[in-house]
Amino acid sequence: MKYPNLKIVLTLGVVVLTAISCERELSDEAVFATFPKTGDIFTDAPVGLGSDFYFPFLGSKATAFSVDESEGYQSSASIRIDVPNANDPEGNFAGAIFRIDGAGRNLTGFDALTFWAKASQGVTIGEIGFGQDFLENKYQVTRNNISLGTNWAKYVIPIPDPSKLVEERGMLWYAAGGVGPVGQETGYTFWLDEVKFEKLGTLAQPQPKILFGADIIEDTFLDITIELAGLTQTFNTASGQNVTVTAKPSYFNFESSDIEVARVSELGVVTVVDTGEATISATLANVAASGSLALNVVGPFDSAPVPQRDPNNVISVFSDAYQNINVDFFNGFFGGQTTLGGAIDVAGDNVLRYTNLNFVTTQFSNPTVDASEMTHLHVNIKVEEPVQGGDAIVIELGDFGADGVFGGPGSDDSAGGAAPIDSSTLIADQWITVEIPLNSFTNGTGGGFSGLSSTSNLAQISFVSSNVSSILVDNIYLYKE
Repeated sequence: MKYPNLKIVLTLGVVVLTAISCERELSDEAVFATFPKTGDIFTDAPVGLGSDFYFPFLGSKATAFSVDESEGYQSSASIRIDVPNANDPEGNFAGAIFRIDGAGRNLTGFDALTFWAKASQGVTIGEIGFGQDFLENKYQVTRNNISLGTNWAKYVIPIPDPSKLVEERGMLWYAAGGVGPVGQETGYTFWLDEVKFEKLGTLAQPQPKILFGADIIEDTFLDITIELAGLTQTFNTASGQNVTVTAKPSYFNFESSDIEVARVSELGVVTVVDTGEATISATLANVAASGSLALNVVGPFDSAPVPQRDPNNVISVFSDAYQNINVDFFNGFFGGQTTLGGAIDVAGDNVLRYTNLNFVTTQFSNPTVDASEMTHLHVNIKVEEPVQGGDAIVIELGDFGADGVFGGPGSDDSAGGAAPIDSSTLIADQWITVEIPLNSFTNGTGGGFSGLSSTSNLAQISFVSSNVSSILVDNIYLYKE
């Protein structure tokens, strides 16, 4: 009578204690929520992608994608991509991602993305893949240069390690340019159908690689970071064809032989922390990857000389001492080149580092550079290996002509090489200063070129060597005396 709610309170207490007990000791039969395991992406229509799933790349024609209800592989509809002409005001290429509008999918039960495709003419599609979501792109995969004919054919893009794809939103992505000379490309159409993730069970002989399979040995310095490149996975398919894809670092498990000297993150970034020796290697899905990076950490980094010229007389491509122009890339990874590397940060000092050098190009075409008033090119170079008699480096400049476009109408591009920097000038493990008159390039004194026709639309600088493998480069700038 005095405590009418006591029974209720005691009852609730028992319920709470029971609930807590259940939380601490889950039954072996408890089932956790999982992400959808649907493999289909497009079969006559988008499958489970939501209402907002198509995101074009910057510069791509936004209307390139549509659903074609009059064309399909043994069906009534397909994905249609209209690749534009180079002069299309809406964009000069077609490229986009298909990202799920909502929760991702569990793709661990599949081993490949497959699709049927054809084109309005025989073409090569630059890139098709999955895993790109405009967020982390953590598990992005790319298959390059896919050849399409005018008849339907099936294509396979292997998953490097399906166990990683527990929640993936990036279902498909592509990038395709027109056909013909650069700047004059003409468009075409291609179709994709029956786009899905499948469990083929026929992918065999995995051959993962880092650094394109090369075993690289190099001296390095404290506080340097190195981003591992050349990450690929290759499978043999049921047709007997080897299919190679480029894989993001998160597919790999990296290892350092001595973490007190060099450590490597899951994103493939090596951080040097102490002097000594360490070798970086990797596995992918428990298969050892070809390629390794053996580092000999020799001590603190020796910076290049600090430029002292008046900034008003300088056009700087790469230097911490000046305001730099816009650069497209420091390594174009062009066909036929073996060179690895690019820009690195050594304790706040930005330098270019290249290994496995045969040739490498820095491009600055947006916009091109008018160097008609400049008189010289300045570069600091350090060779990171013994210098032998006959060693040489040729520096080349490229001009895109009056149209400012590589390979544009009339082919007004030109290139010139300067006289080689030979073994009498190069010094092992020591910065040298190279200052070349620009008329050395216009006269074509090296590199096998007839010479630059002008320097008013400069867009490229290249370093070429057949016998020097590892170099550091800094303070690339044009100046007038």
